Amino acid sequence: MPSSPCGTGCIGRDSATVMRVTVLLRILVAIIAFGLLPILILVGLASPRARHGVTRFGARLLLFAVGIDLRVSDLRSDRERSRTDAGALFVAAHVSWTDVLVLTALRPATFVARGDLIDWPVLGLLARAMKVLPIDRANLRALPGTVEQVSRRLDSGSAVVAFPEATTWCGRAYGSFRPAMFQAAIDTETWVQPVRLRYTDADDGLTTATCFVGEETIGQSISRIFRLKGITAQVELPAPEPPGNDRRDLASRCELSARAGETHDPSMHAVALDDAVRAPELHIGR
Repeated sequence: MPSSPCGTGCIGRDSATVMRVTVLLRILVAIIAFGLLPILILVGLASPRARHGVTRFGARLLLFAVGIDLRVSDLRSDRERSRTDAGALFVAAHVSWTDVLVLTALRPATFVARGDLIDWPVLGLLARAMKVLPIDRANLRALPGTVEQVSRRLDSGSAVVAFPEATTWCGRAYGSFRPAMFQAAIDTETWVQPVRLRYTDADDGLTTATCFVGEETIGQSISRIFRLKGITAQVELPAPEPPGNDRRDLASRCELSARAGETHDPSMHAVALDDAVRAPELHIGR
């Protein structure tokens, strides 16, 4: 099973926080956002052309509610960008449940995520609305079926987002990209778009305040993130990678691209990061 040495000790506790009245206002905005969700879904069903715009609006509203700004740098040329217009497999590091909101605000897509996500309070409703492809962490035999579902989505021209680390890490240390899900891109000859995602604080420094790791529950994580101040999700889009015919090579190329400019900090953990490379091949999101 995929695992991460990151624990609650990795969570940044010295981040600036907002006043209680701001927290209450954020909660109110979140309630309004979820109250609008059924309406947004109906609008999307009635007008497929408007679906992406409506979904992005909902995700950005929820990001605003939790106090996370979004900054996107598209480093691609027009030709590189056109390679993912019809559909692509997007892959990114996995730090928190907020990753889903960030990437949906960037481009609505189908997400591959842990199977019990749909049972979570609040986020489960969003997951069902987004038609998340669940993967059962306890049933490795189901993995080929999930890869096949991703292949069908890609073959139909849809965008799919996956987190190849297979579980969440704190953002200062991270795991290797596992190759299993990349097979779907090879089978469908679909380009893969690496995404560089990092969270920064008010001083523009890397922060672990948003990470969802260790024994912290989803409720505790949501409550804590609602109180944070000055958090920004910084996203960079480098050139997409061609699928090729070797999923391990593709995973390696995408990992190098997604990690460009980042630095390992293995001293944060007692478990060597290289252990992640030797773990069984599996691809799931936390």
